[in-house]
Amino acid sequence: MISKLPKWAADLTEKTSSIMTDMKILETVYISPNVKKIRFQGDISRMNFQIGHANVIRVSDTEFRNYTTSYHHVDKGVLDIIFHIHGNGVGSQYIDSLKPLDELRISIPRGKKMYNENIQQQFIFGDETSLGLACSMLPILKKNKHQYQFYFELDDENQNIPELLGLENYTVFSKKNTFRDEEWINELPIFNSDEWNTANFILTGNVKSVQTFRKVLKDNSRNNISSQGYWLEEKKGL
Repeated sequence: MISKLPKWAADLTEKTSSIMTDMKILETVYISPNVKKIRFQGDISRMNFQIGHANVIRVSDTEFRNYTTSYHHVDKGVLDIIFHIHGNGVGSQYIDSLKPLDELRISIPRGKKMYNENIQQQFIFGDETSLGLACSMLPILKKNKHQYQFYFELDDENQNIPELLGLENYTVFSKKNTFRDEEWINELPIFNSDEWNTANFILTGNVKSVQTFRKVLKDNSRNNISSQGYWLEEKKGL
């Protein structure tokens, strides 16, 4: 979905029942001052949840943003989304303002396929915006008996969030180390182990980090790569 539309078009899109679903907020939890988890309730029976797909939420009269569901239960009609509230963008301001009993419309999930169930090793990289994807993947990775590893670049105040979310097999890096340095990335353990040569690599989060990591993987002949930049400094509405 386009991130910005004229108000009349945004109104029409939000009212389209084949795309959007009425939801109510059951609860909100701040996992950290800038990471917020919200549980929504509504009829999600039409939603087809796939790894890497995102739901769209209207955040202003003219703008929409994409967010990944971290958990869903169709019979109970609930879904959770983990939001990174960073900066003073319209999306962050809107999400920060949401509270229990608020009502809004959320789109059905859509996007590109990122998970290949036929590959034994699964490697997932991201930042705060990728935590929902990681939470949605963990039960599937365990159920299908994958060998898996999460790499997160997180702000210092968010270093303990993967533990709080119950994630496993993860390594947390400070953003100060930077995944924008090709030489530094080349020294990571995954490039010193043959068992990850044919892994499925899923890269999300900051566009610059994703692009740099992808280039290093390609240079090291890692070819099973799916990538999706979720945000970029000074860029609105990816």
